[in-house]
Amino acid sequence: MFKILRGGSIYSPEEMGKKDILIAGEKIVNIAEKISPCECLGKVEVIDVEGKYIVPGFIDQHVHIIGGGGEGGYATRTPEVMLTDLTCAGITTIVGCLGTDGTTRHMTTLLAKARGLEIEGITAYIYTGCYQLPTRTITGSVRDDIVLIDKIIGAGEIAISDHRSSQPTKEELKKLAAEARVGGMLSGKAGVVHLHLGDGKEKLGMIFEVIEETEIPVTQFTPTHINRNIDLLEDGISFANMGGIIDITSSSVPSRKEEKSIKPSKAIKYCIEKGVSVENITMSSDGNGSLPVFDEKGDFIGLSVAKPYSLYKEFKDLVLEEGISLVNALKIITENPAKSLRLFPKKGTLVIGSDADIVVLDGDLNIEYVFAKGKCMIKNKEIIVKGTFE
Repeated sequence: MFKILRGGSIYSPEEMGKKDILIAGEKIVNIAEKISPCECLGKVEVIDVEGKYIVPGFIDQHVHIIGGGGEGGYATRTPEVMLTDLTCAGITTIVGCLGTDGTTRHMTTLLAKARGLEIEGITAYIYTGCYQLPTRTITGSVRDDIVLIDKIIGAGEIAISDHRSSQPTKEELKKLAAEARVGGMLSGKAGVVHLHLGDGKEKLGMIFEVIEETEIPVTQFTPTHINRNIDLLEDGISFANMGGIIDITSSSVPSRKEEKSIKPSKAIKYCIEKGVSVENITMSSDGNGSLPVFDEKGDFIGLSVAKPYSLYKEFKDLVLEEGISLVNALKIITENPAKSLRLFPKKGTLVIGSDADIVVLDGDLNIEYVFAKGKCMIKNKEIIVKGTFE
């Protein structure tokens, strides 16, 4: 079935002005000032979005789709993500990951969940691995996982500078990065290493050393949770100014009592004010991961669950509270992660030939419509498509 989104202001994320978008199946097939239905197209649904913003579907590159946590014992394992947890936040593409627990959470389960979410309507990829090194894989090799399994686009979430990590050595990190890089080259994928950063004193020091001592480029690594504290954020700024991509976590709380995390939208504005190019910043939710709090001895004292919706909330705060332009705020959750993950221009933009992953926002940036691969998931702020068990 064909759909025409009529009269909206298109941000691709660059501003394109007031145009219509023609959707055929899963793809955008035309963008023009005036697109009229014709008999040759058969049935065409025309959706009036006059006065609205038409933007790319949001990309969340860090979601614990089968749940995470467990740092406080078996009862603290977080639940799986549901489809509408994502679509209600405008998220149409996700990358699933394991976290601390690579023992009772499994890569095969992660892969199955990603395939299930695809059947339900969105686009889902995964990382191979978990916090520890040597890390968990499906085939026994990070490189082979990336090359042979379509959904696996990189390695992660690998923990460094954290009391929950396996305390990896620099040599282990070098080998992991090399495996992921070659896997990406052989398969035409990103092959990125998505790194969990804790509140340890080393911060990004090991990554800086690996980049200096090897031929592995700075873009091979995507460190996340960079807004955990100001010292880590300053290290992240240095990393970004070397050409790397830093990932801000929208569901951010301190992991230790003495730690002071920085509100995501404010962290992004701070980075920009410090000279970081917007193109070197992404944001992800850490959705359905646990947000444990430990005391100064490392003992577990509390827990909450990260929400995918935080990605949309912090995007909105970027524009309405921090004064970041709509174009730049959108880049951080659309174009930038799409390019980093080598999904662009299929994802992260609105151009002829790209997937019809589209969010329609009203003048106050409230979500009115969400289309995932051309299928309407949210219509007039109402959920149209629910997950299998919702």
